[in-house]
Amino acid sequence: MSDLYPIVEIQPEWVLEPEALGSKQKFWYRETKEKQDWLFKYPQQKTGQHWAEKIAAEVATCMGVPHAQVELALFQNNRGSTTKSFIQDGWSLFHGNQILAGKVFDYDLSVKYRQSDHTLENIFLALENIFEQKEDTHGAKCLIADYLVLDATIGNTDRHHENWGILLKQEENSWIGNVAHTFDHASSLGRELLDEGKKKSRLRLLNERQIPAYAEQASGAIYWDKADRFGISPLELIRRAAAKYPEIFNSAIRKVGQLDRDKLEEIVGCIPEAWMTKLARQFSIALVCYNLEQLRRIP
Repeated sequence: MSDLYPIVEIQPEWVLEPEALGSKQKFWYRETKEKQDWLFKYPQQKTGQHWAEKIAAEVATCMGVPHAQVELALFQNNRGSTTKSFIQDGWSLFHGNQILAGKVFDYDLSVKYRQSDHTLENIFLALENIFEQKEDTHGAKCLIADYLVLDATIGNTDRHHENWGILLKQEENSWIGNVAHTFDHASSLGRELLDEGKKKSRLRLLNERQIPAYAEQASGAIYWDKADRFGISPLELIRRAAAKYPEIFNSAIRKVGQLDRDKLEEIVGCIPEAWMTKLARQFSIALVCYNLEQLRRIP
């Protein structure tokens, strides 16, 4: 059996924002003698957001997708996850809504939910307007494709316009930039479900073989067309994107070849037993396996 993931025990004196001590959301901290900041996040009540973040990061590593480092963490006996900042000195992070508002006509950066202008086409248009060199634009689009295939793999439905970004740095009279590492994957792997219950639960979905319906009916935060009422599911987004932009998405889809059930069981099995229930493990593995099967069917 593989070793369990380590658990970071955050000390109160490391906290950089004292007012956050009473918060049940998140706060930044820096360990003594460390140079980089970390963000501790409490999971929402009765969810598995903390283990979803860690599993997603490990899946991204397996696929070769650049991502923020994530660890399981404890703060004052509260379980959560902690994410290492990837912003280095001299670099600034601009979130997707800021990029789109500056590069796409009439894009309203203040609308976070059901922003139907947050389409893949507009994301790519914004990248074309940021990166002057064709090869830089292509590379940026390929990274976004990697992130979206990761979303489809883990069932991440929260790729809204503040959950991706560009790192920019000014050098002399010009700016240089890169697509930021992918981050914030807490809304994945069925983390919101209860194990049992009268309504939708992991047990019912598993017993009634409803994993396909759960995956296909998921509403993501990226729209295919601005006239759509809801965001497209992460899986369907990749199906359509691969047909429209094969030169960008084909290489991203091939990266799921690094995953199989054995590897998934190893990744999930490294979560400490007390942190994740048996049904949550079974459901997460079943969901990813279904998603992988669908992604491998894409021509």
